[in-house]
Amino acid sequence: MNATLSPARARCALLALALGGFGIGLTEFVAMGLLPNLAADLLPNLWRVSEERANAQAGWLIGAYALGVVVGAPSIAAFAARFPRKQVLMACAALFTLGTLASALLPTFELVLAARFLAALPHGAYFGIAALVAASLLGPGKRGQGVALVLAGLSIANVIGVPSITLLGQIAGWRVAYVAVAIVFALTFLAVTIAVPFQAGNPAATIKRELRIFRRVQVWIALAIGSIGFGGFFAVYTYISPLVTSVAGLGIEIVPWVLVASGLGMTIGNLLGGRAADRHVMGALFISFAVFALAMIGLALTARWPVGLFLFVFLVGLGASALSPAIQTRLMDVAGDGQSLAAAINHASLNIGNTLGAVLGGVAIAAGFGYLSPTWIGLALCLIGLGFSVVALTVERQSRSLEPSRHIRLNEDAIFDRTLS
Repeated sequence: MNATLSPARARCALLALALGGFGIGLTEFVAMGLLPNLAADLLPNLWRVSEERANAQAGWLIGAYALGVVVGAPSIAAFAARFPRKQVLMACAALFTLGTLASALLPTFELVLAARFLAALPHGAYFGIAALVAASLLGPGKRGQGVALVLAGLSIANVIGVPSITLLGQIAGWRVAYVAVAIVFALTFLAVTIAVPFQAGNPAATIKRELRIFRRVQVWIALAIGSIGFGGFFAVYTYISPLVTSVAGLGIEIVPWVLVASGLGMTIGNLLGGRAADRHVMGALFISFAVFALAMIGLALTARWPVGLFLFVFLVGLGASALSPAIQTRLMDVAGDGQSLAAAINHASLNIGNTLGAVLGGVAIAAGFGYLSPTWIGLALCLIGLGFSVVALTVERQSRSLEPSRHIRLNEDAIFDRTLS
């Protein structure tokens, strides 16, 4: 624990950070459970012609949010690294509140699409800075657990929050659901203001210095692992509502319960992944990908039956969520001094996966391959992510065998700095 804080105060700070993760989980995933509601309301003409095409186009809302994360994570994190961390977190919570409220109130599909993009801009910066604050509160050797604790809010959102908000949206309308999410972000702003201690930013941080991490090959490989491998989860999760109703033949009222199963898997996977990452990051990646791939195969083969659907949706959530703290810890390991940017761009990479999975799944559905086709696409993306993990391990071992001197590395950094300037 942080030496200047009592254990009780540190726990309150961690809960405040996790509340933000809870809100992010709601705003990111609630559209998936309410996809048919969004499609019917915002695309009524297309819905009357083809529900499948309307659902596929409504999936753009999920892709727009993911694209906002990709744009906002590196830009905001690099700019904000020098500022006090608490103030950055408060600014992110305020932006989330306004963006989510706009999503609830704007009248047309195009305007809601733009609002989802803007609401996502602080996503990566919040998670990145919150992970650094949590790690500092927990102390040395517990970075993976610090990351997992912040992400626990997101995971719990998928157990309790997303199913509840989905049910609220089905009863009262999707706009009411988004207003409820905006209220969660407003509470996060208050909680961070009250509970999170002041932590200075890095006064030596500059955009040029933070961007230096992009000269490292291992950073790019880690980003590929997240953006492609994790995309398999979103290929499935984006279209989970029609998977339940059209493939398994269950009623719309069962969707929240399937989301609960996925959320339980995500919560358990996140906690296991955080502990495993503190012990052996690469081992955690390989095990998580193996579970993820097997769960995808099981879901594709058994989703028509309720038992198979619930079981393998749970395991897909577990395997995918275990990847996240491992990937973020790996990025922090290979990023050198650019910790703030590294912690944030992990979420950019995961949301590239969000966009990739949602778009490829939507293309397959619109082409007439059915609502099971995104599961096979998800499996392919998972296996590609596993392949990049093998590449990362191979490059690491080759680098160790070459043992480049620190003097050469410092000279390379100096050359890079002169190039940027």
